[in-house]
Amino acid sequence: MTEAADARLVIVTGMSGAGRSRALASLEDFGYFCVDNLPPHLIPQMAKLTDIDDPHFARIAVACDIRGGELFDHLLDILQSDLRSNDQDSIPYSLLFLDANDETLIRRFKESRRRHPLEGSRTNLKRAIEIEREVLEPLRASADLIIDTSLLRASELRARVRADFFSGKAEHSLSIIVTSFGFKYGTPSDADLMYDVRFLPNPYWDPDLRPLSGKDAAISQFVLARPETQDFLEKWLDLLTATIPNFVAEGKLALTIAIGCTGGRHRSVVLCEETARRLKAAGYQASTVHRDIERNAHEYEG
Repeated sequence: MTEAADARLVIVTGMSGAGRSRALASLEDFGYFCVDNLPPHLIPQMAKLTDIDDPHFARIAVACDIRGGELFDHLLDILQSDLRSNDQDSIPYSLLFLDANDETLIRRFKESRRRHPLEGSRTNLKRAIEIEREVLEPLRASADLIIDTSLLRASELRARVRADFFSGKAEHSLSIIVTSFGFKYGTPSDADLMYDVRFLPNPYWDPDLRPLSGKDAAISQFVLARPETQDFLEKWLDLLTATIPNFVAEGKLALTIAIGCTGGRHRSVVLCEETARRLKAAGYQASTVHRDIERNAHEYEG
């Protein structure tokens, strides 16, 4: 059996309404190339993409389910004969089965007002679920990993998929962008966290420092040498390191932290760079963007 986190190919299947689409979307967010409702006969060809020298296809996930009709009936045979044979050309994969109890599935279909793939004029929802469960039982018995989503929220399913299929540290799955900006030009609309550092002494009022930016050593020294700046940084980083793990636990993959000053050229740039530096030291992926650093640069010339 292939360990989930080591799987280059993941086959996602399971009961309709059990969260198969959400699981596939999570795998896509974690770096898998994903295809939904793929005919089982095409899986061996899709699997061969993992052998080409292209990072986009390093890990592939495909969803196959009862919507495939008669083609779906051959899924288990294809997995066992074409992908998990004993010869050297066999392709290691992990079979993920999404399940939920009948009561939960019925409630979800009623809430979404979608029709079960097997539901029809002579087959009600309850019977459709019973038929699907019978058809899928051999696949469930062969699954490498079964996730019962009956009591899972969407964020909890996402976290479970990340834990099972992402082998790196949890913080490595989060991309953090720290952006500086000037309040005079408006606040960033995409910021998850925002802080105002206009309370710090402003280098703008020193004619020798005014033309420089926060990326220059003289401005960085001016801002960081202040005791109030160091006091702020200590508490600011305590706040971030206390809250970021909770964003990770909720399955968030990208976090934008915005730090603003008046014009977005001096103080916010320094604090942005220092925040990113300390987050990197704590093991997070952090990068910087300086939105307004060059905006109306002539205003800063003497």
